[in-house]
Amino acid sequence: MKKLLVFLLIIVLSVNIQAQEKSIKENEVEFEIDSTSVLTLDSTIKTLYAVISGEKGVKRNWKQFKFLFKPDAKLIPSGKDKAGNYRVRYMSPNNYIEGSGKWLVENGFFEKEIHRKIDTFGNITQVFSTYESFHSESDDTPFMRGINSIQLLNDGKRWWVINIYWAQETKDHPIPKKYLH
Repeated sequence: MKKLLVFLLIIVLSVNIQAQEKSIKENEVEFEIDSTSVLTLDSTIKTLYAVISGEKGVKRNWKQFKFLFKPDAKLIPSGKDKAGNYRVRYMSPNNYIEGSGKWLVENGFFEKEIHRKIDTFGNITQVFSTYESFHSESDDTPFMRGINSIQLLNDGKRWWVINIYWAQETKDHPIPKKYLH
């Protein structure tokens, strides 16, 4: 009788643990990497925009984000500091996630490409990608616009983001018409 009770107790505990593990996995967002996203220049750029975009409260697929970048790649925002001097900041993909990841989820953020100019030589490509930023996909008016200067490498197997260097549009520096629509 004791063996039967111990056996039943083990079964009940086992089922309970499995149910808890399933519940934990359902509440966590387990992201996968789409390795086909880097096979073309177009899919690489579209994935770059898609992976940082999402409604408020929606987690981002940072595994996919990091997969886009060659090791030692940089993200380089530029703009004026409080004293009016132009500055740049150099970030790794991990630095970007640490500095912006929480804000993107807490505020909602969609960055949409509205124009692209591509220059390629051999296996290197420079893309001037004009963007508009929204807090929600349903927003009609962007809260910010700018240009991403994206440098990429094709190693014969896939595209790699080497650097993204960007500037936001300002009243003093509107986006030129040639980089719009």
